[in-house]
Amino acid sequence: MARYLGIDKVFSVLNIIKENGGLRASLYKLYRMDELKLGTLVGTDKYGNKYYQNKRFFYGRNRWVEYAPQYYLDYDGSQVPAEWYGWLHYKTDLPPDQEPFRPKYKWMLDHVENPSGTPGQYMPYSTTTPKIEAWIPPKK
Repeated sequence: MARYLGIDKVFSVLNIIKENGGLRASLYKLYRMDELKLGTLVGTDKYGNKYYQNKRFFYGRNRWVEYAPQYYLDYDGSQVPAEWYGWLHYKTDLPPDQEPFRPKYKWMLDHVENPSGTPGQYMPYSTTTPKIEAWIPPKK
């Protein structure tokens, strides 16, 4: 009967709000990430990103990442390390902390996010003289 009246939907929304830490925390998460989801915490990387999974969602939408609070609204996909990227995109079924055969050599670099569009972006230095010079208006 409750299913026909839609009361079970109200209880599921209340459960999602409770699992996300209450009304205030749910509104903050909704503001930051545009959606509220209920899932089990699979793991956390060393940057503070949390990875969740809920097998009730359809394939391709049942794994997601909640970025660390230090990123606030400036988060993007390049802030996910390669090992967690593989798990998010179904290249592997096991999370990185449960894979015993994952190689870790001393020559492997640590993950760095893409700094394009920021002051830290790569800007090549040119040694050639420009063919076009900027116009400077004459002074009166």
